[in-house]
Amino acid sequence: MWYADIAMRKKVIYAALSTVVAVALFLLLRTPFPSNESPEGAYARIAKALAEGHPRDLFPYLETDAQWACISVHDARKAAKNRVIASYPSSEQQAARAELGPLADSTDGEDVFVQTAESRGWFARLKKDLSGSKSVEISGDRATVVTARGTRYSFRRRDNGMWGLTMFTAELVTDRDKATRDLEVVTAAAADYDRAIPH
Repeated sequence: MWYADIAMRKKVIYAALSTVVAVALFLLLRTPFPSNESPEGAYARIAKALAEGHPRDLFPYLETDAQWACISVHDARKAAKNRVIASYPSSEQQAARAELGPLADSTDGEDVFVQTAESRGWFARLKKDLSGSKSVEISGDRATVVTARGTRYSFRRRDNGMWGLTMFTAELVTDRDKATRDLEVVTAAAADYDRAIPH
């Protein structure tokens, strides 16, 4: 059965060589991930987060104004919800909380972004348009990533050196302004309810 030993040795040697070749090819052919302090690095991380189904991972790659808008929406909606619970009559609370929407129960700014993006189809839109980065145009603190499909994504450099996607900022800032106004209305109504309570 010496021929069986030789055949087994050949299989082991072939398997070992195949593993070495596969590892070598992987190391030679893989392209390093661009720095997250470059527009193409930010774009690549957005594409990766979407491809892997991790939408919260996009949040660090939004521009600062968009991030702050999401945090402000969370804070305003949470404050409004708490005022409704504390001061509105029980008969009014359900309707008031329904008007505040699901973002009143959000956990943080990232959660606000994910809920908003899902409800408005932003992730689906990004997934449809994302492709490899073809070129990058940088002008000061602004940059545009041009994809292989010709789609253009605008970025702005953040204070920490990372680049943030700008495409959702205007809508998120509008949401922040609305949440702030809604909080003012709820606060005024809550004060009226508080004054109406006999002392």
